[in-house]
Amino acid sequence: MNAPFIADRTFVNEDFTSSRLKKGDYENCVFEGCLFKEGYLDNQNFMECEFVNCDLTNSNIKHTIFKETSFKGCKLTGLRFEECNHLLLSIRFVDCNMTLTSFNGLALKGTFFSNCILQESDFTDSDLSFAQLPYCNLKKAIFENTVLHQTDFTESIEIDIDPALNQLKKTKFSKENVIGLLKKYDIVVT
Repeated sequence: MNAPFIADRTFVNEDFTSSRLKKGDYENCVFEGCLFKEGYLDNQNFMECEFVNCDLTNSNIKHTIFKETSFKGCKLTGLRFEECNHLLLSIRFVDCNMTLTSFNGLALKGTFFSNCILQESDFTDSDLSFAQLPYCNLKKAIFENTVLHQTDFTESIEIDIDPALNQLKKTKFSKENVIGLLKKYDIVVT
């Protein structure tokens, strides 16, 4: 049985926690103010879709496709993006709370994260080359075996990255957040 194709539709203030979003291929759709908290978005296909002011906290996104999908003002706490379909993954985040979100092992080249809370998020084994993270809070974010070639952290805060455990090449930092690269050495900079 083929999943329905839903295009150019806007969903406003819908609660998908009690009645699940119909399985389908969603193209150029907007989800605004929708509640998916602890819900099921697994095996869905979102192409050129936009999530605005939605709560997806701890939602199941296994095998879901996010192609050219953006999240604005959303709560994405605890999402495990490594469980979604990696093949066409292209995502963008603006003003999102992404505390405890996991991107473990993902190719996120050129991904844009703006003004996001990424506290305790996991980027282990990910490729964040050319990614931009302006005005992001990275307190206790995990970077281990992460490729950070030409990644831009210049306006981010609370950075703690061990250069010995990650691949940094032409990675951009402000003078203020360079201290986060030296944290493991217990150096006092005045």
